[in-house]
This record gives sequence, C-alpha cells and structure tokens, in this order.
Amino acid sequence: MTAGYGIEVFWSDEDQAWIADVPDLAFCTAHGATPHDAVAEVEVAADAWLEAARATGRPIPLPSPRTLRA
Repeated sequence: MTAGYGIEVFWSDEDQAWIADVPDLAFCTAHGATPHDAVAEVEVAADAWLEAARATGRPIPLPSPRTLRA
C-alpha cells in the first residue's frame, strides 16, 4: 500500500535508534534497532496513516517524484 512513497532512514544519537521517515506523509515516522527494522515499522505506520486518512476523508498527498543524488 505504501508503494511509491519515499522513505528516509538515519541514525539518531538522541534516540540511540534508526529512524525511518516518510516525508510525504506528515509525522509518519518510526524507529528500530536496525535500518531494516525501522523501515519495516514505518511501512506499518504509513499503511495506518493512509487508512486513517481514507476513513476520515483527509487528503492523501501523491508521492513526490524521485530524484537521484550524485
């Protein structure tokens, strides 16, 4: 269900955990002990975000176009 939405993953010294964020979905973040765990958790969070938006009629943003970094 989260296909097309980019996920950013980074280490947080403050939280001592890996953080995964879906920038296109406001406040949709999760954490994990490994980058893989953080991504798995944010995929669950994004599915819940999208389900809640649909249930309440909240607008759902389109995924941002992907850009390659040099």
